[in-house]
Amino acid sequence: MNPASPVIPNSLTGITLKILSVTSFVVMSSLIKSAGELPLGQIVFFRSFFALFPILLVYAYRKQLTGIWKTSNPVGHVMRGLVGICAMGLTFFALTRLPLPEAITLNYAQPLLVVIFSALILRETIRIHRWSAVVVGLIGVFIISIPKFTLLETGAGMGSQELLGVFAALGGAAASAIAMILVRKLVHTEKTATIVIWFSITGSVAALLTIPFGWSMMSTQQWVLMISSGIFGGIAQLFLTEAYRHAEASTVAPFEYTSMILAIASGYFLFGDVPTIHMLVGGAIVVGAGLFIIWRERQLGIERREARKASSPQ
Repeated sequence: MNPASPVIPNSLTGITLKILSVTSFVVMSSLIKSAGELPLGQIVFFRSFFALFPILLVYAYRKQLTGIWKTSNPVGHVMRGLVGICAMGLTFFALTRLPLPEAITLNYAQPLLVVIFSALILRETIRIHRWSAVVVGLIGVFIISIPKFTLLETGAGMGSQELLGVFAALGGAAASAIAMILVRKLVHTEKTATIVIWFSITGSVAALLTIPFGWSMMSTQQWVLMISSGIFGGIAQLFLTEAYRHAEASTVAPFEYTSMILAIASGYFLFGDVPTIHMLVGGAIVVGAGLFIIWRERQLGIERREARKASSPQ
């Protein structure tokens, strides 16, 4: 595609690219889980550094590398990067402690938390419809988490580890929600490519600083799995960026939840994870709440556009 040519909006293309992005992210998560328990800093480094390769290749092919590093807000990029690294590390920790479907489903709390943080940080006006969806969604999160508290009470050996995984997944979702809000501010002055590159570099450098705390020696298989996870993470990011270039966010966002189906399939066939009734019921509630918030955001966007048209001089 000629980089100078305009992108023609196409919802089907946008949806297809979004599903490819979601699939790539699930593959990345599966690879990380398959690599076993490794220090979080080590996982973050491989995920961040090797993601740069497909990203730089694509932008080089498009001849869009010139000025890609230039920014008017380096502090904003670093802040977003550090928060994103926290989100990444907590999410990866959850992957090593929880079945794949549960780790991914708990991350669906992110849009619920974006609503909360938008009200607290950006002072956005959140009305009863979205607050109700947040409350319902958090009930779904609680339903997913109930068995972990039960395991802890019965003294099961894995109970405390899985409960830590739940808290890590929710902490990762919270940090990811804050990172999303920081990105909202950056997109007003920064190019998408600049945001992506700065994030990967910040993650790589910060992860290297954890070497003194102890990185593990890896087998050949782990090297292959971790390098592949970074490459798939970069590919997923590219597909995601392209999806939002071809269709509106409100059109492609609901297809994020296809990852639940993929995670259940991957968890079952790769790791023998059988989804529990708590995960299925709670996950359905969280997904429903998230879809309602997306729908409500779209309706508000339509109302704002109509109001601007009505107030503009004829």
